[in-house]
Amino acid sequence: MNTSIIGTTVHGKIDRPVGSTHPIYPDMVYPINYGYIENVFAGDGGEQDVYVLGTQKPLETFEGTVIAVYHRIDDNEDKWIVALDDKSYTDKEILDAIYFQEQYFKGELVR
Repeated sequence: MNTSIIGTTVHGKIDRPVGSTHPIYPDMVYPINYGYIENVFAGDGGEQDVYVLGTQKPLETFEGTVIAVYHRIDDNEDKWIVALDDKSYTDKEILDAIYFQEQYFKGELVR
């Protein structure tokens, strides 16, 4: 798990904006923006996935600060949590925001 990324400014693309549905599970609607960091590769071989906090507006791209990593214990990819604003999010706020998808995995929030 790469926790040295916490505190780093990153930018990337959103492929599942707020209100969109999962490509395989159409009943799963994204309540937050979900995207990836181009040319940074995760444990699954794909580009690094991120949850983006700080707006309820659907985005196409983002730039923000990595404030946490959600380490999936039963999967090969961790998810980065990115904040667009300077708000101090609590662990509960982060976990509540990502629950819609992370409820299907065992994991821990690392800060």
